[in-house]
Amino acid sequence: MISFQLGAEDLADTRFAISPLREVMGSLRALRAPGLYPLHTRWRASVLDRLDPADARLLAALVGETLALPDFLTPRPTAFAPTVEEQLAVVRATPPEVVRRDLYAVHAPRPLPNALRALKAPGDAPVAELLEELCALLYRYWESALLPAWPQMRLVLEADITHRARQLATGGARLLFAGLHPNLRWRGGVLHVEKMIGHHHVDGSGRGLRLVPSLFAHKPAPPVSAEEPPMLAYPSRGAATLWEPEPEPGAPALIALLGAPRTTLLRLLAEPLPTVEIARRLGVTPSAVSQHLKVLHATGLVTRTRDGRHVLYRRSPLGDQLAGNGGG
Repeated sequence: MISFQLGAEDLADTRFAISPLREVMGSLRALRAPGLYPLHTRWRASVLDRLDPADARLLAALVGETLALPDFLTPRPTAFAPTVEEQLAVVRATPPEVVRRDLYAVHAPRPLPNALRALKAPGDAPVAELLEELCALLYRYWESALLPAWPQMRLVLEADITHRARQLATGGARLLFAGLHPNLRWRGGVLHVEKMIGHHHVDGSGRGLRLVPSLFAHKPAPPVSAEEPPMLAYPSRGAATLWEPEPEPGAPALIALLGAPRTTLLRLLAEPLPTVEIARRLGVTPSAVSQHLKVLHATGLVTRTRDGRHVLYRRSPLGDQLAGNGGG
């Protein structure tokens, strides 16, 4: 078990963040252990078809047998949503001794993979060369595997954060942590992460806690090293919607009343969604979606609320009743 001692200052500095590099590294777990990530089966197949074998071997070497990830390749975000370029700049500044420590740690007690043999060479130069190679490889992989879907992925992650922030506002830290995952326990100012291979206790010491939703996390994932400040990646809500096909049309009676486009839209809005995400799922333009949303809102079938830079739409109770009857 790993635990974080969080005082009043740490709780006051508990923040959410989106980490593209964390998604890059988490996705490598999905490539290595597909059984744990059935929602990403189609994505995984498309990535493996395009991946160079030499790149695939080195990427696989960055994930331990226990699916542990090197801490230096999952840096704690210092802003709400840093770019992958900004995060890789942080990685490039990692001291060689930390690179060695983290890569040996994720593979212990097993020997290092042959792709990481540079770590065994004397001196810092081979490690520095390996670090630069890793950064270049991870950026190529990001551009190929994740960047095309990143706008949609980010919307799903932001929707999760909106939900969690509402939990924090209504039920405090206890409700927030209880809702993140069954493996988390909040007792007496200590956040316990259960069912972990590592066993250590980290004192927040006023450094705060970073909570990072991930579409490629199957359970909470704190840093491997006890020397790292408190951070926790956790499974994001909405992962099942990322690669889902277009929703099926509603029943004939509902289509006759609203028309096929508005029926599909109404059935989709069981959860709050922004216009751009609705358009992405339906494969149409945001302007086309907006016209239908105006009609549904004017008739009281959907509600809308502003969340930062997005306006979120959701079925109203009347819309729920109509969608339910129409789908029966």
